[in-house]
Amino acid sequence: MVTVFHTRNNTQNEVEFVSIEDLVPQDHLLRKIDKHIDFSFIIEKVKPYYCEDNGRPSLDPLVLFKMMFIGYFFGIRSERQLEKEVQLNVAYRWFLGLRLTDPVPDHTTISWNRRKRFKDTNIFQEIFDEIVLQAINHKMVGGRVLFTDSTHLKANANKHKFSREEVEVETRD
Repeated sequence: MVTVFHTRNNTQNEVEFVSIEDLVPQDHLLRKIDKHIDFSFIIEKVKPYYCEDNGRPSLDPLVLFKMMFIGYFFGIRSERQLEKEVQLNVAYRWFLGLRLTDPVPDHTTISWNRRKRFKDTNIFQEIFDEIVLQAINHKMVGGRVLFTDSTHLKANANKHKFSREEVEVETRD
């Protein structure tokens, strides 16, 4: 009997020397963002919210905010899911400056910082605004204004029974 394929031996326990730099494609979007956006401004912005001599060392704010950036940018809405995605995605690890063997920040740490440390602050808006400004300056995004309506309405709607219709609407000048 002739086989037309090769079976692989279990090589998962072998030691390999690999650079995370080589694993992330040169044209990956996060490489472009890392090249043009300087996230170091975050350190100065968040200093007032950290205590130097109380408790154990905290998570690096750059890792925290870059992780949250990944979540917002790639539509990862759950902090648990974000933790899992960073655990698995080499490009995310590269962007965060994590080695393949580094532990990923726990979802509870992300949540605690968002809900407690930065509660009643506008730090997220300030950081977002700075990132967008840098992106505009590097012509990564346009400066056009986009408005959306996020009104929540209760509806008697069944997501399994709907029809798609195209509607033409004229706007006022």
